[in-house]
Amino acid sequence: MLQISCASKKNKVINETVIETPPPKIVFLNYTISKDDNGNKHIQFINKIITEGKLKNNSDTYFKTGTVGDLKCSQLDKDSVAIKTIIIKNPLSKTIEYLNDSLNFESKKMELNRAPLSLRLPLYDQTKYISIAEITDSLQHSQHLITTKLD
Repeated sequence: MLQISCASKKNKVINETVIETPPPKIVFLNYTISKDDNGNKHIQFINKIITEGKLKNNSDTYFKTGTVGDLKCSQLDKDSVAIKTIIIKNPLSKTIEYLNDSLNFESKKMELNRAPLSLRLPLYDQTKYISIAEITDSLQHSQHLITTKLD
């Protein structure tokens, strides 16, 4: 006995929607920070570079809270709402170590009047501005120094 069967040879098509996420970006910002005779800080913008890339895990690089004189750097959205804020230790206050005449290590704190300030930050998609402010008291109140537009 002979048996014949029919089978459909239709290809099944599965529709998949691929959501493209933009590649991660890094922003490099360069400033000069200075202090006038009254102790007021001023920041001058030098340049910015935005490039594709991802920072290594740097969660320990920045501090959670700051002291008077430290800087708050915030990434802001189009409505100037903070997306992410980090604390940067006062760039005008440096501690150096050196060998004294007895060949023992000593450290000395130096207060500078002018210093470079370079930032390397992961750039969030919604970020439109970078704002830098100086912490002015122990309650973390701050005084705005500069806002940089990223467009």
